[in-house]
Amino acid sequence: MGVSATTVSYVLNGTGAVGAEMSKRIRATAKQLGYRANQAAKAVRTGKTRTVGLILPDLTNPFFPLLAQPIQMAAYEAGYAVLLIDSHGNTDWERSGAEDLLARGVDGIIWCPATEVDSLATLKGEVPIVAIDRPLPDYDSVSADSYGGARQLAEHLLALGHHSVGMVTGPMSLSSARMRRDGFVDRFSKAGTIAWEMENSFSINLCADVREAVCKNRASAIICANDLIALGVMRFLYGQGARVPDEVSVVGFDDISWASLATPGLATVRQPFAPLGKQAIELLLRRVEGDNAPRISLSLDMHLSQRGSLRNLSN
Repeated sequence: MGVSATTVSYVLNGTGAVGAEMSKRIRATAKQLGYRANQAAKAVRTGKTRTVGLILPDLTNPFFPLLAQPIQMAAYEAGYAVLLIDSHGNTDWERSGAEDLLARGVDGIIWCPATEVDSLATLKGEVPIVAIDRPLPDYDSVSADSYGGARQLAEHLLALGHHSVGMVTGPMSLSSARMRRDGFVDRFSKAGTIAWEMENSFSINLCADVREAVCKNRASAIICANDLIALGVMRFLYGQGARVPDEVSVVGFDDISWASLATPGLATVRQPFAPLGKQAIELLLRRVEGDNAPRISLSLDMHLSQRGSLRNLSN
């Protein structure tokens, strides 16, 4: 090509300043020759592997693959690979998974905590760590504004004429579940009544107390802490011969893919999956590059997805 090895190195390694036309020629030639960068050799030279770890609590819950995908895409666009750990909701697995990621030389970790126990406390300072979806003290974090989203939902139900609702909360041991519950109750209780309230895991499988409360439901709508619970409630209601939304409305939280496939479609508060992943990667890589600004906590807006499971009673 008539260019120096240094110029080729600049282009293939993303360093130095080379004109756009020359860069294009070099990359085209490298692709034609089947060139692949040796990341292991780069890591020895730079001290960075250009990999990040991602620790999620439950990949059987469709919420978390939807969260993982934009993280992986944003990392790819930044030239990083993602190593994924499923902690199975277990703090010991979180800890061992993080240690395994560190042993593999990741440059940073994005972590969705399984509980509010700081299982990675002794690893702080090893690499940058960003908490996603469930903020923890002392960590950078990116999450959706669950409290604000729940308040929006409460206002919407009141506007539709719902003044008495039942609630199935998520585990109150999790801040995200508490914020969803509190945001809704704080707004709705000013003009409406919470007829009953029960707690359930973030699962389509309903505990006995929830099933009993749904059977005895004395409200026009049932508000659920996530879409899996809501779909479980709808399935149980159908089994009891109850019609949604003619006899009772059902509302979820997250807007997973299954929500739009239900019959009727599940009304829900949508998580900003793509912005969450993008912001988490950008924040993590800023830390990887040496940004020492004070701890950052980002909160992203949520919006209601109105579907057929929510009836308008105001007409």
